[in-house]
Amino acid sequence: MTVQSVDHAALAPVYAIVAAAVLALLVDLVLTPGERRPAAGGRPPSGPVPAGSGASERDRSRWGRGALLLGVGALGPVAAIVAALVVGTGRRGTFCTPGGVLPGGVSVSPSCSFVVDSASVAVTVFGCALALVVLGMSVPIVRDNTVPPGEYVFLLLCSLAGLVVLASARDLLTLLVAVETLTLPVYVLVGLVRRPASAEAAVTFFVTSVVATTLTLLGIGLLYGIVGAVHLDRVAAALAARPDARDLPLVGAAALLVLAGLLFKLAAAPFHAWAPATYDGAPLPIAAWLGTASKLGGAIAVVVTVGIALRPMLDVVGPVLAVVAVGTMTVGNLVALRQRRLLRLLAWSSVAQTGYLLAPLAVARGDELRDAIAGLAGFTALYLVASVGVFAAVVALRSAGDGGTLDDLAGSARRAPWATAAFVLGLAGLAGLPPGLAGLFAKVVVIKAALDGSAGWLAVVIALNAVIGLAYYARAATACFAPPAEPAPVASAPALEPAVAAAAVTELPAGSGRASTAVVGATVVLTATAGVTLGAWPQWVFDVAERVANALA
Repeated sequence: MTVQSVDHAALAPVYAIVAAAVLALLVDLVLTPGERRPAAGGRPPSGPVPAGSGASERDRSRWGRGALLLGVGALGPVAAIVAALVVGTGRRGTFCTPGGVLPGGVSVSPSCSFVVDSASVAVTVFGCALALVVLGMSVPIVRDNTVPPGEYVFLLLCSLAGLVVLASARDLLTLLVAVETLTLPVYVLVGLVRRPASAEAAVTFFVTSVVATTLTLLGIGLLYGIVGAVHLDRVAAALAARPDARDLPLVGAAALLVLAGLLFKLAAAPFHAWAPATYDGAPLPIAAWLGTASKLGGAIAVVVTVGIALRPMLDVVGPVLAVVAVGTMTVGNLVALRQRRLLRLLAWSSVAQTGYLLAPLAVARGDELRDAIAGLAGFTALYLVASVGVFAAVVALRSAGDGGTLDDLAGSARRAPWATAAFVLGLAGLAGLPPGLAGLFAKVVVIKAALDGSAGWLAVVIALNAVIGLAYYARAATACFAPPAEPAPVASAPALEPAVAAAAVTELPAGSGRASTAVVGATVVLTATAGVTLGAWPQWVFDVAERVANALA
């Protein structure tokens, strides 16, 4: 490991994603000379729209461009996966600083801001796989011209680049920059559909995120002022070697401020208020990205901060995380019982799952930390597979529309039996019930971690909350088998003017609907198969989680 060197091989996955993002912008620039962007709701620009072959040719051109841009976007995650696997899991670092002596006479060895190890490779591969699934789910909104495809693909890949950097970040400032790189593009993606709900969701997400980032920066500044370092291993070394600093109230306040900002990304109570409105206002694929990749990024940030930098303060941080975990899972489950809109229900479900996710870390002390991180990693992987499967099924059922209400699911079992089956399977996984065995094993891992940490009370709380969650998961599943409501009589509408009528009958090119259905269907089958496979053979997930824990702890 050379001091002050730049290991370009370690950065290869990031280079691949950034190159694909820039290429998507360039392709969009070349293919759309002077064309106006869609107006609100993805409709064509206002004004007379010529009927006939001209309009059809323009729609065909838009769909072809959108499909090409999604393909270009998929090159980034695929290349990043290949690069991460080629680089391998051997530890290597870049942006390193030499060893020295910190305030208080604490000697430290060389440290690196960007480290590639088995943990970062696993997160990179998993995050890129999630991005590919989200790109597959994005076909309907690109086909219907709901979002501008060039900007959409560029922003999604920028967010993915933040997630990949976050997996390797080993100092607090790099970690914060990576978290913001993951989050900032999502603000725009949420509001990319021009409708009031999306704009409100984007503003809510942005404002609350700015507050969270401010808290994290304040905490990092206080920690740096006391220990004189921002590298995670150096902060841990300083706190371990200086009991006088560890006992300072200011250090405890700094640690809590850093955690508060990072827990926002996980939508943990009391930093969860942004989630329901943001999920409900975002396009369906972006809601899926928020519920999976953003959750994965928040989990990584909390784990490396608590498991490395704040490890000497687990006796202070642990009880706080336990209270947050109990409050998060309880609030999420209880409020989800009252939801009628599907995406709001899934948002509150995500809040509850965050509580389960934090439980292993809350009870870890000393040598138990490695097992706690392994349990958290295993739960996160199994939960995210079930979650992305649910969102893929919702896209198959709702296409380019929003999530709608539970009543809108009525008749789904007859209209789309396979998508409904995947939706029910995913809900069973989130609930921890067969046949969603992946979710069942995830719940078992969390409860076992609580019991191993001598926190039987926490295991009881987790079990009670899991029972509460069964109610709303079952309600969402049974809604698919309800008979569809009778359509209300519609009063006769006034005749449309010729130009408006021509715009109304303009249809998408033949074959685009079949291609969109095929891609979304393949995405649903892929995610459902992954959930079933992990449920049948979960041991390899736990093996990977063990290697992640060994790398981080």
